[in-house]
Amino acid sequence: MLIQIERSGQCSQNSYGKVALSSGQRPSLGQAVLGGVKNLLTRRPVLAIFQANLRCNSDCGYCNLPLNEGRYEMTRDEIRKVFRGLYQDGLRLVFVQGGEPLLRRDLPDILEDLVQIGFRATVITNGTRLTADVVQRFEALSVSLSVSLDTLDRTKYERIRGADQLPQVLAGLDLLDSYRAPKFLICIVSELNRDEAGDVVRFARGRGFLPVVGAYHWDVGLYGKHDLSLMYERRRASMVFEQLLANDEIPPGYLRQYAKDTVSWLRGERLAPCDAGRYSIAIDASGNVSPCLSLSHTGNLLQDSLGEILARFDRQSIQDCSDRSSCNRVDGRVIGSVLRHPIKAWRTPVSW
Repeated sequence: MLIQIERSGQCSQNSYGKVALSSGQRPSLGQAVLGGVKNLLTRRPVLAIFQANLRCNSDCGYCNLPLNEGRYEMTRDEIRKVFRGLYQDGLRLVFVQGGEPLLRRDLPDILEDLVQIGFRATVITNGTRLTADVVQRFEALSVSLSVSLDTLDRTKYERIRGADQLPQVLAGLDLLDSYRAPKFLICIVSELNRDEAGDVVRFARGRGFLPVVGAYHWDVGLYGKHDLSLMYERRRASMVFEQLLANDEIPPGYLRQYAKDTVSWLRGERLAPCDAGRYSIAIDASGNVSPCLSLSHTGNLLQDSLGEILARFDRQSIQDCSDRSSCNRVDGRVIGSVLRHPIKAWRTPVSW
């Protein structure tokens, strides 16, 4: 499942000659659970969405993040310092993304630091930079992987992603055939690929991936670039998710609930409040913190404490964004949805 409690355990020496983490170097399971539960009870963040870098080798039609602009990226030492502080503040989960995070050459080292601190890490990648060595190292750390794949058609892939990279992605997926940690395949439905969503989901299932199917959003802060070729009529997009649910092609548990929520959103129904800024925060590569990557930052963890930054969040702007129901992004809603549907969350498989 997307949200998992860290299991205690021990890793052996990897092919890089570095000794992976033993359980004695990491916080105990009790420490990990206690801090996370305390934050959930006090409605404080347990999840960080972290931009490991600000560079990308794709130019997706639906992404409007300010990338490839030469801004400062924290060093490995700065990242380690920041996340040690966040662990003390009760955060336990981290989604590591970019840009394309694997453009950062020290990403495996950063992940090793995060796991040693005590975080459960998920890497969100476009899959173009996966290598056998990287996959082996991620697996040794029990890092969950989420790979983006919207279509199996090379021409459409280039149109959606702005780069002819489908062969590289498929080669990367081949490396994950026997990957033992949870692995997800993320498909974003747009007008250009809505007739293929079922094919992508079946492809994911056949490869042992958990399919995560979301909808293209526009007019959502820093996300949601307008692309007329991707913009859909909501009723027709809703039918895609309804069909996947009717055919039982979405795994049980949280992922199925997420698809149901997407149907509700596409029908114009009001969703439960977004939990961005409450149970989750976004941290860009420079250390700036915002409720989510769609909203403006209010402080920097290299200069301010998390408590000071949280106190500056404009809760009304978060509420206004949520009330518009203009976004059903998994990273801002996952914790709240799990808490609202604990039985379903528990039923989410770790493989398919």
